[in-house]
Amino acid sequence: MKKIMIFVGLITVVVAIAWAGRAWQTFRVNARTTKFNEDIENLFTGLQKYKETVGSYPVGGNASVVKALQGNNSKNLIIIVGRNTPINEKGEFVDPWGTPLRIYFSDTGVLIRSAGPNRRFDDSTVMEADDFIRSN
Repeated sequence: MKKIMIFVGLITVVVAIAWAGRAWQTFRVNARTTKFNEDIENLFTGLQKYKETVGSYPVGGNASVVKALQGNNSKNLIIIVGRNTPINEKGEFVDPWGTPLRIYFSDTGVLIRSAGPNRRFDDSTVMEADDFIRSN
């Protein structure tokens, strides 16, 4: 009987550790997702201010957008994008997982895409797709 109680105790400890690990991982993903949403809202605000001041959205890819917001534009205007939105060594805005954002412009708005926690851009047919797509 004593061996059974020890076995049940060990199983309980293993299950508790597994559950705590999963809860910690979920907490980390949720925190990064919240940070991503805040960063994107700040970026949308900065891009809207840029459009109102310069007359159009910046052209080019991610690094060109960063340069334009940092003052490399026709009016030499620096647009502050809220708190410190992370930028990698290539001068690109990155998501909380370190992947460069993809930024798309149209006449009516902006679409920003993050690869998400798995750090790869997936299409909608992939079961494990965890990309974040936001538009203003």
